[in-house]
Amino acid sequence: MKSILDRKRATLYAWIGLVFLLLWLFSDLANNPDTFGERAVNNIWRVAYVVVLNYVLFEFTLARASRKRIFSSLFLLVAHIMLYSWGLYAWRFIGIQLGAYTALTTFSSAEAGATKQMEFSVMSIFFFGILRHIYDYIQLKHAAQQLRIEKQEAELNYLKSQTNPHFLFNTLNNIYSLARDKSDLAPESILRLSKILRFMLYEAGGSFVAIEQELKIISDYLALEQLRYDESLRVNFNHDVEDMKQALPPLLLMPLVENAFKHGVSETRNQPFVDIHLSVNKRQLTFIVKNSTEATLEERQAKENIGLSNLRRQLELLYTEYSLSVQQGDYVFTATLKINLASHV
Repeated sequence: MKSILDRKRATLYAWIGLVFLLLWLFSDLANNPDTFGERAVNNIWRVAYVVVLNYVLFEFTLARASRKRIFSSLFLLVAHIMLYSWGLYAWRFIGIQLGAYTALTTFSSAEAGATKQMEFSVMSIFFFGILRHIYDYIQLKHAAQQLRIEKQEAELNYLKSQTNPHFLFNTLNNIYSLARDKSDLAPESILRLSKILRFMLYEAGGSFVAIEQELKIISDYLALEQLRYDESLRVNFNHDVEDMKQALPPLLLMPLVENAFKHGVSETRNQPFVDIHLSVNKRQLTFIVKNSTEATLEERQAKENIGLSNLRRQLELLYTEYSLSVQQGDYVFTATLKINLASHV
């Protein structure tokens, strides 16, 4: 049950009442400038009454009306009609007695006076009802939009919670391989891992990082991967970025780099390679990752791993203009990501 002391709703009706009063004052000023002062005070007195009555009507009487309570609902509606007519006429009489209302019109009978007051009340009902509906619609639309944003943020955080451990798991596997082989490169790989972890803990938790930070973490990851392979692995990483301070969601590009090693280079026995190119010009980002594979076009089935699937969903939540395409050739796999950075939602 709504509390009769709902301050937010009461404030809404007070503002609607103020607008309703201003409209009447404007009408009186245009049509009856000689008696504008008296009419202004009269309307303030009447509007104060209908504000309270409309609040009760819309927030309680109509809200509780139902078929199960048909008799009580009808009784309350009839009571409101009486309050809007005879009640407002009585309120006018009280104002006259208190000196707060000036009787500018003389009625032939009390019934005529009540009927005249009902005209004022009906206009107020329509006015309050329309503005109340508009306000509630805007609030409902805003709440739905906020709920959608919160849902998308929750899903995006969930995708990140999947991607980051996935990224970390692959990195730890690299170090494990070096440690198992008792490689002298294991200490250096641990040092590089600590840099990656520092980025994940202190930078990747936010919504954006500068592109230069994303490039640095990619470089560290490439260096860490290269420690696992001999000189037969060829890695080419180049970029053309007009503004290194441009914002980019952290680790957004990393799944494509990971995919090149985990599902490409690691399965290639002869002349493995990874070619990576990033360009960002006029807010248009293009990221191309090409890597060697052991499978031919006929042998490899088009099946995306969790990294690429999560990346696609993150792009859906983050941008309105983007494309992610993958192409499997004979012993070569190419992933191309294009994003209009200005289309961030």
